Amino acid sequence: MGNEFAPEDRVVHRRKVRQCLDVLAEMLDNGAFVSRDGMTGLEIELNLIDANGRPAMRNAEVLALLGDPAFQTELGRFNVELNAAPRSIAGHGFGDYERDLLESLGRAAERAAKADCGLVLIGMLPTLSPDDLVLENLSASDRYRLLNDSMAGARGEQFDLDIRGVERLRSASDTIVPEAACTSVQFHLQVPPDRFDRFWNASQAIAGVQVAVGANSPFLHGRRLWAETRIALFQQATDTRPEELKAQGVRPRVWFGENWITSVFDLFEENVRFFPPLLPILTDEDPAEVLRSGRVPRLSELRLHNGTVYRWNRPVYDVMDGRPHLRVENRVLPSGPTVIDLLANAAFYFGLVRQLAEEERPVWSRLPFAVARDNFHTGAVEGIEATMFWPGHGELPVAELVRSVLLPKAYAGLDRYGVEPGLRDRLLGIVDNRCRLGRNGATWQTEAVRQAESRGRSRGEALREMLLRYSELHRTNEPVHTWPT
Repeated sequence: MGNEFAPEDRVVHRRKVRQCLDVLAEMLDNGAFVSRDGMTGLEIELNLIDANGRPAMRNAEVLALLGDPAFQTELGRFNVELNAAPRSIAGHGFGDYERDLLESLGRAAERAAKADCGLVLIGMLPTLSPDDLVLENLSASDRYRLLNDSMAGARGEQFDLDIRGVERLRSASDTIVPEAACTSVQFHLQVPPDRFDRFWNASQAIAGVQVAVGANSPFLHGRRLWAETRIALFQQATDTRPEELKAQGVRPRVWFGENWITSVFDLFEENVRFFPPLLPILTDEDPAEVLRSGRVPRLSELRLHNGTVYRWNRPVYDVMDGRPHLRVENRVLPSGPTVIDLLANAAFYFGLVRQLAEEERPVWSRLPFAVARDNFHTGAVEGIEATMFWPGHGELPVAELVRSVLLPKAYAGLDRYGVEPGLRDRLLGIVDNRCRLGRNGATWQTEAVRQAESRGRSRGEALREMLLRYSELHRTNEPVHTWPT
């Protein structure tokens, strides 16, 4: 299938997206939105592996065996995604998440075993090779093929990878399939429109800390690169700009952003102004007419376009039970290592952004945006060993910043949401111990490979052994800082 969109399709689609944007502005002015305090969602991406720790290209088979709409395809045939049912984190919400996720993943593992697959929560499969990330391993979906064709067409040349970390990786691809190596978790937080800017700004301010503490992707194609190599790979593997457009300052589609905002509209308007549509698919909805009739428009064109601009903190417009709402989608973290680690990361994020959003003198008023972006880069490269700048404290190790400054705020934020104290203490205690010991998924993987190599294993053998051991340990749901290497 080639790119099936004609030039006039893009013109009509752009007009429709701008119409959707006008309707969104009207809805914001009219106070049309609802917001449930503490309403959250989780999306968790998984990898399929065979008995030898190699990627298993069998997601269609596994999903057919599952027959569960909560599990869906992802870009690569070795990926699936689990969408947890949205819920409030008040009271025992985190405990409900843990129970439901463990049940869903247990059931999925049983079905996957019938297809000779295992499931693993990890930021990046260390056993992937460039030969795995080719077009024939794109998931069987017209949308994925159209997206690939549109992005490759926009690029007009190969997608180049050049990641310089502890070691260096250089590679190139004709497709966006290398992006499938990036397996993430997304946290969704429903927020009131009039305070969206505060929650998004707070999310941007702490993105570097999040990725440093939660890093879990140190290896790609046999090389040790960044603590969270997924960040670099995602940025480079989907960069539709040839060198000339980069030199002109055209924004990349994987984007941290360039300034603090004063309204959610700023983000949607920037997405429309800066980024051409990749998938100019049209619906029959007239959003203005729908709104005039007293109904809620889907704004499908705007939502689809918004979904192809890969901000690390993305604004989301959605309709649930006939009522529109807005969410921050926090996209910075890798999958894994365990369900309880994921939920600890979620508790830290939800609690911290709530508290920062409530503060009278917000942190972003004292933190230059460029410094927040630098913190994000440093956190991805150095992980839990990073040093970062924080207003009022200057440069300090991220583990110290978390333990002395940010964890108390996360506790206060979870209290604002009414999280049960025992769950609050258990989850934030995991983040505290991770920082106290300097051990997260990335450091565990790196140490396990170092030990295997010290016993005479080749890098490839060491990565395979590490992944199989990781796969065993992550099924225990014991937090990664407690794992033996």
